[in-house]
Amino acid sequence: MTSLTEIAEIVIGVDTHVDTHTAAIVETTTGGVLAEITVPTTPAGYQELLDLADEHSPLRAWAIEGTGGHGAGLTHLLEGEVVIELDRPQRAKRRNGAKSDPLDAIRAAREAMARPHHGTPRTGQERQALSVLLTARRSAVTAATDAQRQLFSLTIAAPERLRAKLRDRKLPEMVEIAARFRIQAGWDVETTTTAQVLRDLARRAQALQAEADEHEKQIRAIVRSWRADLLTETGIGPIVAATVLCAWSHPGRVRDEAAFAMLAGVAPLPANSGKVTTRYRLNRYGDRQLNRALHTIVLSRQRYDQDTKDYTARRTSEGKTPREIKRCLKRYVARDLYRRLEYPPLST
Repeated sequence: MTSLTEIAEIVIGVDTHVDTHTAAIVETTTGGVLAEITVPTTPAGYQELLDLADEHSPLRAWAIEGTGGHGAGLTHLLEGEVVIELDRPQRAKRRNGAKSDPLDAIRAAREAMARPHHGTPRTGQERQALSVLLTARRSAVTAATDAQRQLFSLTIAAPERLRAKLRDRKLPEMVEIAARFRIQAGWDVETTTTAQVLRDLARRAQALQAEADEHEKQIRAIVRSWRADLLTETGIGPIVAATVLCAWSHPGRVRDEAAFAMLAGVAPLPANSGKVTTRYRLNRYGDRQLNRALHTIVLSRQRYDQDTKDYTARRTSEGKTPREIKRCLKRYVARDLYRRLEYPPLST
C-alpha cells in the first residue's frame, strides 16, 4: 500500500475494547491530534464516530487494533474505506510506560503513518465461517483428549473388577467399553463411584469427538466450495487448508511470498555479527497455527512424496539435521502455497 501521507489527510487511530472504542484523529502532514472521542460499541456509537470523522476530511484512513476481535464490528461497518490492521503494543514499547485509551489511539494512528508496509484486515464470509469452525473443533478435540487421558489415569487405580475389563486395551477400545458400563447393585461404594465416573468420561469423550467430526465435515464443505484446488495437494487436508485460508484471507492482503513466510514464522531471521554473515536464528513469531499447518504438510510429504524424500536424503548427506531440513521445507511450502493462493488454477 502507498504511504498514508500520500492518500489521506487524516488517520483515525482506534483503541478497541469490549464495551467502548477510543479514537483519535491525527493529521498526516503534522502529526497533530485534531480530535478525540470515546464511543460505546453499538451501532449508535459507531455512527457517532463516523459523524466526527466526516467533520474533518473525506480523505482518511483508519488504524484499528484487533480488527478480528474487539474491532470487528467497526471494521465491518467501514467496508470500502482504507483500514489498517494493527497489533496491540507491548508495554515496553510504550513511551515511559504511559498507558491510557487516548494515548493508545494516538499511538495507533502515528504508527500506521510510520509503517512502510500496511496490513489490511481479514475479510470474507467463508474465511470467518472457517475461523469459527476451526476454533470450535480445536476446543472439542482438546476437551475430548483431556477426557480420554483422565479415563486412562483413573483406570490405573480402579478396582480390579473394572480394570479387568479395560486391561490390555487400546485407548479407543477403553472408551467404547467404559461408555457401556452398567452399575451392579452389589458393588461397594468405591467400585460404583469409579464405574460411574469412567462411564461419564467415556461418554463425554465420545460426544466431543462426534462434535469435532461434525465441525470437520462443515469445514471440508466450505473449503471445497471456496478453494477445492488446495485439497489436491499432497499433505493438505480440510483442516490444514482451512488454517491456511484463514491466515491468507484474500488476494492482496499479503504483499509477497516473503511476507507470507514471515506471517507463518518460517522466514529465517539474520543473526550476523562481525565476520559471520551466514548465521540465522529460528523464527518463533508469526501465526503459530499457520506454522503448525505447514509443519503438518512437511511431515506428510516426507513420508509420501518422492521428491521430498529425495530432497531430504540429499540434504542429510550434506550434513543438515532433520530439524534444519524441516525448516527449509516449510519455507519452500510457504512459497508454493502463496503462489497457489494468489494465482489459483483456472479450473477453481
